[in-house]
Amino acid sequence: MLARQRQELILEEVRRTGAVQVSDLVQRLGVSDMTIRRDLDALARRGLVEKVYGGATSGLRRSTDEPGFEANAVRQLAEKEAIARLAAQQVRPGTAIGLSAGTTTWTLARHLDDIADLTVVTNSVRVADALQRPGRSDRTVVLTGGVRTPSDALVGPVAVQALRSLHLDLVFLGVHGMAPRAGFTTPNLNESETSRALARAANQLIVLADSSKWETVGISTIVEFSEADLLITDTGLPEEARQQLSEHVEVVLAETDAVDQEGGQANDG
Repeated sequence: MLARQRQELILEEVRRTGAVQVSDLVQRLGVSDMTIRRDLDALARRGLVEKVYGGATSGLRRSTDEPGFEANAVRQLAEKEAIARLAAQQVRPGTAIGLSAGTTTWTLARHLDDIADLTVVTNSVRVADALQRPGRSDRTVVLTGGVRTPSDALVGPVAVQALRSLHLDLVFLGVHGMAPRAGFTTPNLNESETSRALARAANQLIVLADSSKWETVGISTIVEFSEADLLITDTGLPEEARQQLSEHVEVVLAETDAVDQEGGQANDG
């Protein structure tokens, strides 16, 4: 197969699923790891894909673009891990918390194993699955129900109705973007309404957003900066952004570990 043919197949898969992994492409196309990486380099130079740790994703950034869960899961790995570790320190045994849908909140869910007697409300099947442990009797997981989005959020009237009567100690909110004037945003209108209902159930609202989300704007605002009690992000956030955000919300920066991405830091979208 010619390089051009391989690259067309890779690009078609990125457009179909939102993301590809080098290991999967090696098996599917029957070529070496280095050949796939060169193909991804060529596509990235043309602006057709965005390289990330272990693969590539779509580089689109319109306000209604909604990457799938798999596409987001391979972005900003070190940042999400650092943010999740810091967020888990905010959770106390015996509390009721909410986790919105998203790959950062999903990462947080995997850091909650050592915290006893939790009730967790979520509108994400992925998050609920990460929280379930066989034989564990001190964990209650409440899944809202609703219509499933490309990012694996459960949204719509069923989810909103389930959240309206709840009162939660903490809610951790994952977002698509954060920007002056727009606040914390999402590219999905139905998800915005559901996330807003979850935020309103919180005694304390904590937003989890890695630094790549700065100046990314989705079509709908979930909450304004001032409506959040705490923002946990990473040290990659520009100083100017820290100053702007700190005027409205307490900002905590998580220290990230280096992640090798073919000789560099993992990219995000």
